[in-house]
Amino acid sequence: MLNCIIDKFNGGPVGLSTIATAVAEESDTLEEVIEPFLIQQGYLERTPRGRQVTKLAYEYLGKSFPGSQQKMF
Repeated sequence: MLNCIIDKFNGGPVGLSTIATAVAEESDTLEEVIEPFLIQQGYLERTPRGRQVTKLAYEYLGKSFPGSQQKMF
């Protein structure tokens, strides 16, 4: 789920039903089983605009966090 949000939706925010469709899982399963664990671990946050992956999740997955690259100019 985290990889999906990062790779397909640039880390979010993205709606739950959109995530469910992208990962071929029921929205209820994501909201009641997977999402609470990811939120407790600090990998996912709920925002008014949708679910968003945290910087901690990027680090855990070994991916670059957007905006963390130094600007050249």
